[in-house]
Amino acid sequence: MRFSPVRISRRSLLGRIAAGAAVTAVAPSLAQGSLPADAARTLESAGANQHGGLVQLNRNENAYGPSEKAIATMREAAKVAGCYPQARSEDLRIKIASFHGVQPAQVVLGCGSSEILRMAVDAFVGPGKRIVAALPTYELVGQYARRARAEVVSVLLSGNYSHDLHAMRARCDLATGLVYICNPNNPTGSLTPRQDLEAFLRMLPAGIHVLIDEAYHHYVGQSSDYVSFIDRPVDDGRVIVARSFSKIYGLAGMRVGYVIAAPQVASLLASHRLPENVNVVAALAAIAALDDAEHVRTCARLNADDRQEFFNQASARMARTIDSHTNFVMVNTERPSVEVIEHFKRNDVLVAQPYAPLDKHIRVSLGAPAAMREFWRVWDLMPAHKMSM
Repeated sequence: MRFSPVRISRRSLLGRIAAGAAVTAVAPSLAQGSLPADAARTLESAGANQHGGLVQLNRNENAYGPSEKAIATMREAAKVAGCYPQARSEDLRIKIASFHGVQPAQVVLGCGSSEILRMAVDAFVGPGKRIVAALPTYELVGQYARRARAEVVSVLLSGNYSHDLHAMRARCDLATGLVYICNPNNPTGSLTPRQDLEAFLRMLPAGIHVLIDEAYHHYVGQSSDYVSFIDRPVDDGRVIVARSFSKIYGLAGMRVGYVIAAPQVASLLASHRLPENVNVVAALAAIAALDDAEHVRTCARLNADDRQEFFNQASARMARTIDSHTNFVMVNTERPSVEVIEHFKRNDVLVAQPYAPLDKHIRVSLGAPAAMREFWRVWDLMPAHKMSM
């Protein structure tokens, strides 16, 4: 772990002001003229992460929502809501293939990346088989595997919160059908270096497929440790890469995900998907989202500022964080996380569930400024607790 440095990024010229150690977070003020219209519109809405009176910082949603182009497309899509989505879904599949420079036969759509994970489990894991994954990581793939009566082998993250690839390799055997690697990892927000992943692939026995979940790819920014396996593929047909429209594109409610894999692997995965699994409105919205590169850049930039502001606020309170490359942060509360989560819940703020073995950490999604002000206000209501250095 590390203390986040108390500094303000250059992009904090947008108006974000770090609070002092003894005061509640100061409201970031943003000049609307300095932002694209879609970001200004969302920031103007103080309830961007508020639902029914609750501040929801537990789902890793994009606090700035979808682009205006995607919203306009969804409104227009109501005109074709009476049609089955096959043609529009195929348009999206072709669009994704062109966007990434791959063949359409390599692209499989899913109802969110959640269905992608289920397809992979159904294709490669079952009774008598095993899946190897980190602990903690995104838990859904393990849940699917257990339902399929497969063995789930959980390997603790290394000391720097990257995947312990040597330990994972040691747990792979002839019964292993799938290795799951979430990079950046959920819930820690940490990276596993690309060169380590490539070395792991070279050591892995033939016949074991590797699902690399890049749901948070766009939030990483510049890092010498990270390169997408879509942007720079490897010549290994066992590699399956998953992406989602739920995060940077702000379309979590539309439920669109996709996977890129070798054609024969993609065909096998597709055989396990639900028929017409992406609805017509979602397909058209995703096409529009891919076309709006400026919105993606804006959301990534704002998220980087929000993340730095979170580090600043945590450091001002002497709270240690795990270095994050996503739109959420894990912070060490130095007390049982279940107690802290319940404290926030009593004050109408939702954060993520506990994650073993990080039983003193909470995962906090980065919300809109008003939501984060409320988070730190509630944090400051917790009784004083002596932090270990």
